[in-house]
Amino acid sequence: MMSLLKDKACCFTGHRKLPKKDIVKIEACLEKEITNLIKSGFCYFAAGGAQGFDTVAEQSVLRLKEKYPYIKLFLVLPCKNQAERWDEHNKRLYEHIKSKSDKVIYTSDNYFRGCMHKRNRFLADNSSVCISYLTENAGGTMYTVDYAKKIGLEVINIADLLRSGFRL
Repeated sequence: MMSLLKDKACCFTGHRKLPKKDIVKIEACLEKEITNLIKSGFCYFAAGGAQGFDTVAEQSVLRLKEKYPYIKLFLVLPCKNQAERWDEHNKRLYEHIKSKSDKVIYTSDNYFRGCMHKRNRFLADNSSVCISYLTENAGGTMYTVDYAKKIGLEVINIADLLRSGFRL
């Protein structure tokens, strides 16, 4: 996908469930970090299309495209039927984000055990920075952050920034 562009590419990973009381702070901190990357030359942003943090990140990039129209949002999806069991509201939001994305890439045609890990490795392998929202020491987000660090990506954890006193 972006191997030649990876030094200007950022991926996202985070939990599907976010604390509702913190959403505004998460969005503000995330947009500040994305803006900092844009100002330092990043123009490619890739997310996995999951509910929760991925969706917040995708919406943030789409909002920032209004100010920085040259940035690109790539959706890297694990399979073509990712959203088939989602409720109608989340399906509509997912389809809206897909329609506004600059590119949609499927890492597999169909769901299989491990397809989410395959998607997550693809995201990290094609980026130089990973913005995460990690608060738990287990699960797919932890796996992806560990993998990103192992292959040398800079990891920015929004949860850590918020804990250290980020202010709106």
